[in-house]
Amino acid sequence: MKRLFAFLISVFLLVSTACANGSRGTKSSDKGELSDMKISIQITSDSGNHNLTATLADNSSATAFYGLLEKGPLTVKMHDYGSFEKVGSLGTSLPRNDTQITTVAGDIILYQGNQITIYYDTNSWNFTRLGKVDGVTQAELKKILGKGDVTAVFEILR
Repeated sequence: MKRLFAFLISVFLLVSTACANGSRGTKSSDKGELSDMKISIQITSDSGNHNLTATLADNSSATAFYGLLEKGPLTVKMHDYGSFEKVGSLGTSLPRNDTQITTVAGDIILYQGNQITIYYDTNSWNFTRLGKVDGVTQAELKKILGKGDVTAVFEILR
């Protein structure tokens, strides 16, 4: 009887633990809403060195990007595309949550799962929103990103 009771208690504890761990999954609305995950972006461009902060979106793509940054800063060489964004390779693929979006200045977008973009103007397409640069106007962002290629260092804001 004692063994049966101990066995049932053990099973109960294992099931309870499994259920508790399963409920800890990352909340992911995938609607592009902002979360509490903050990052810094150091931009080096023809206009100098600039430090920006950004708030990541509340979706599985942004969570995966944050997880990538937990391993250390990520340096991305970015070039101008279409006179509305800077784009560069992440060197890895992240989960996509593409929806029809019209970007605005400051949007940080995942493109094709393996490219990161910082928008300084508008564009409409099926993209995954990773986040938004905090407190910078369109004119300020255009000046910061400059006219040529830029280097962006993304890291978790500490």
